[in-house]
Amino acid sequence: MKRVMFVCKKNSARSQMAEGFAKHLGAGKIEVTSSGLEASQVRPEAIATMKDAGVDISRQTSKALSEFSPEDFDVVISLCGCGINLPPEWVTREVFEDWQLDDPAEQPEIFPRVRDEVKERVTRLIESLETAPVV
Repeated sequence: MKRVMFVCKKNSARSQMAEGFAKHLGAGKIEVTSSGLEASQVRPEAIATMKDAGVDISRQTSKALSEFSPEDFDVVISLCGCGINLPPEWVTREVFEDWQLDDPAEQPEIFPRVRDEVKERVTRLIESLETAPVV
């Protein structure tokens, strides 16, 4: 089972939504967590917009990337363009992608659009991991 890390600046919105969708859509297929370059708190808007999509992330917590070891993950996804700020050992995993999604914390009205973009990308990611050859 592939182990996936979603990373964002503060682990408060985009990476939390990605973790929620990945756990919901990838149950039994992938192991997933999220973190931030720094820890903060999960934004209430993220919790509300995910609830609207039928996914409960109210029990998720914000975590710092420094709490984790890169060797424990096969896939690392940056959601904010912060890939350039990650230590090299994080970007050299089996799969690394930098999705560069808009920050809804700056414009709360875009939470639903960003949530839907996250869901679409997480769905494609899970599909690609399922069809990837086993090494």
